[in-house]
Amino acid sequence: MKITKLGLQNYTQTWASMQAFSANRQVDTEDELWIVEHPPIFTQGISGKAEHLLQHSDIPVVQSDRGGQITYHAPGQLIVYCLIDLKRLGIGVKKMVSLMEMAIIEVLSHHNIHSQTKNGAPGVYVEGAKIAALGLKVKNGRTYHGLSLNVDMDLSPFSHINPCGYQDLAVTQLADLTDNIKIGTIANELTQTLKKYVTRS
Repeated sequence: MKITKLGLQNYTQTWASMQAFSANRQVDTEDELWIVEHPPIFTQGISGKAEHLLQHSDIPVVQSDRGGQITYHAPGQLIVYCLIDLKRLGIGVKKMVSLMEMAIIEVLSHHNIHSQTKNGAPGVYVEGAKIAALGLKVKNGRTYHGLSLNVDMDLSPFSHINPCGYQDLAVTQLADLTDNIKIGTIANELTQTLKKYVTRS
């Protein structure tokens, strides 16, 4: 599995790159994980409802083709895009989502943060507050989009939305839960853990 660090990138350009990669990949194309951060942007999932945007601001809103409702991306949030051939792995999208959640939970546990999942609400939570959001697109048995983990960012724009479609859902981040957190370190830990889970499946 190839792991690529892209740095700070425009959301729509990265999305177009994921679509192109997925459309052009062959049966033997290596799976990839892309590590990226985005400038401030709200993204709305394919079945997203407009009423979950509570307040308009100068932060752009983009209609995306991933699953899920509305979420927020900004510098200091780790995004890992998962370009995975599920058909080749022999797993379904629910299993893939579960593996992503397990990888996040394992990494957080290394930093003495106890986290969990919620039935019917994909993502990872710490004492009821959301720390990681998930949203995938599956086309021809292959995924793109992925996960976002709040590391050390300005969380205030989350108040402009119902995060992931949930009213009054609190959000949190690693920097508020532990000391000496660097996004690059977390990126390395999470992609290596994801690689272990996904290739083992």
